[in-house]
Amino acid sequence: MSAVLVAVVLSLVSAVAYAAAAVAQERLASRSPGSGTLRLLARGAWWWSVGLNAGAALLHVVALKYGPLTVVQPLGALTLVAAVPMGARLAGRRVSTVEWRGTALTLLGLAAILVTASGPAPDDVLSVPEALTVAGATAALIGVLSRPGARPGLRHASASGVASGVASALTQTVTVAATDRSGPLLSVQVVGVALLVAAFAAGGLLLSQTAYRGGLGGPLAMVTLANPLAAAVIGLALLGERLQGGPAGVLLALAGAGLASWGVVLLSRAAPAAVPADDDHPVAAVLALEPGSATAEPALVPRPHDPGHLTTATR
Repeated sequence: MSAVLVAVVLSLVSAVAYAAAAVAQERLASRSPGSGTLRLLARGAWWWSVGLNAGAALLHVVALKYGPLTVVQPLGALTLVAAVPMGARLAGRRVSTVEWRGTALTLLGLAAILVTASGPAPDDVLSVPEALTVAGATAALIGVLSRPGARPGLRHASASGVASGVASALTQTVTVAATDRSGPLLSVQVVGVALLVAAFAAGGLLLSQTAYRGGLGGPLAMVTLANPLAAAVIGLALLGERLQGGPAGVLLALAGAGLASWGVVLLSRAAPAAVPADDDHPVAAVLALEPGSATAEPALVPRPHDPGHLTTATR
């Protein structure tokens, strides 16, 4: 089995684990939209999603050892493809035609990208100055995206995708530098970049949890697009990775990126609004409805002058 094929298989399993974690995060966010970070730390469900993310990240790290960023990162788009049927299953509904169409376009686009991105296993890494420069620029960008304002869900999702993509690029640096045996295992480069990876990975997780308060489809689609874009920029600009096939390969990759992007957009638009989970307490589900909501059911209340008679009154 070639190194690139190993990277692809590991990336596929990682994408499924990330999808399960995203669905769990979105369900938790929809149940407690106003919960802060400290409250989430006390929720067992949130730690389950953290565990899924950690397992997916571990598989992702191993994949980055065998394959270049331009191969591993595009496969992250399969997270959205896997999350759609998972979310539909948990919601007790069927996947719509639009969702299947978006899935097909995403897969076709990814196939085109993989044809041009199937280069050799990575052997170059970021130097300490390069890693610090990338980290500083990323932190500044995340600060801009996370500022208060309109559409916080999509902006936080963009910041989460950038943070995760940069963490992947830095992870590849740590993995290659620690296993090539050309220097000490705990060198300044390995330890310093590993700390940056931990910071960006944790930041990406918390930003995505905040973004999912507005639903799963749009924010997850934005994370899916921003993640490989950020990693690909680093891989092509700083790590010497190249697309295969010359100008024709570049055109094919662009066409694939366009197809995958359109598929992701369709998937995000087709995602229905979140509904209460089946295991939610029915009283809590009713109390969660806002006054005047079109989905509010009439509540049975006793008539003041006739306690034995029941009438309907909307909330």
